Amino acid sequence: MFGDYEAQRHWQEVTYNLPVHEWYFNTTNNDLNYWGLDYPPLTAYHSLVCAYVAKLLNPEWVELYASRGYESHSHKLFMRATGRFFNLAKISLTVLVTFALCWMPFLSDPKQPLQVLHRLFPVDRGLFEDKVANTWCSLNVLIKIKTLLSRETQLFLSFALTLLFNLPSSLKLLSKPTLWQFKLALVNSSLAFFLFSFQVHEKSILLAAFMLPLLVKDGLLLPYVVTSLAFLFLSLYLLSALERSTEEALRLGFYHQLTQHWLPKLNLSRIIKWKFWFSLAAMAAVSFMSVWLEPPAKFPDLFPVLVSILSFLHFLGFVIYFNLVQLMEPQRKKSQKKTN
Repeated sequence: MFGDYEAQRHWQEVTYNLPVHEWYFNTTNNDLNYWGLDYPPLTAYHSLVCAYVAKLLNPEWVELYASRGYESHSHKLFMRATGRFFNLAKISLTVLVTFALCWMPFLSDPKQPLQVLHRLFPVDRGLFEDKVANTWCSLNVLIKIKTLLSRETQLFLSFALTLLFNLPSSLKLLSKPTLWQFKLALVNSSLAFFLFSFQVHEKSILLAAFMLPLLVKDGLLLPYVVTSLAFLFLSLYLLSALERSTEEALRLGFYHQLTQHWLPKLNLSRIIKWKFWFSLAAMAAVSFMSVWLEPPAKFPDLFPVLVSILSFLHFLGFVIYFNLVQLMEPQRKKSQKKTN
């Protein structure tokens, strides 16, 4: 009987032409064996609203009996539009009702919602708190940003740099919406927000950061050592694959193009390997100092600051590398798309 498409159209025909008390009953004008209404009343009301619009556009779409099996290009467009509209209305209604229920207890006093917003956006806390491995905390070691710059300037600067580091990746994804570009955009945007946004929380990058001070504080040194050794084992296992990989497979071709004129014999794969070993050595050294050595009296926060700066340098290198990978990705052949 013309499929589900006709069912949706027929419900508009029935609800528009018949009184409400006949919608769900088998009558002379409503044959329930022909796509009879079997959805809740909300769906029937939606069909009625759509039917009024259909009647204005083309009365043939909802004419009783005569419209059965009706199909046309314009009617298909109408049906599709009234269907991203119903779903949108349901989602919007759900969001609005949930939002209203959540905020209702705070609306009795005008001061309440303002205080909630004040707590949600902790501008008064400053650019950063504690030792976070982002740009502002690391830069504050050399330049006292929180003292030199006003709160408004700090807000603007963090907003501008976050937007600046997000924009190229987002524009590239917009111009080339592939799965690989989407993955790179996720990495770049998450790193950009962590490195440059205002009042970032260290939990936003716990999976990628090495947060030794927090683990020691919570008595989790043993799990830290175990997971670090597991990471070391997996890295050494994966490093053998790294040695056999080409610059193209590692997506380092653009780096080679940038350096081949001045350093034609540069081995980027070997450099990456040594960078990895240096990173492990630095991690082990800072871990040892943080746990077993006492910091100088003048610098009681020396080791957490070193952890923060070392992590920040890694994250900064990642965001630069992945942005270059995304922005300078060459046009791939159709046969190579699956490799992404």
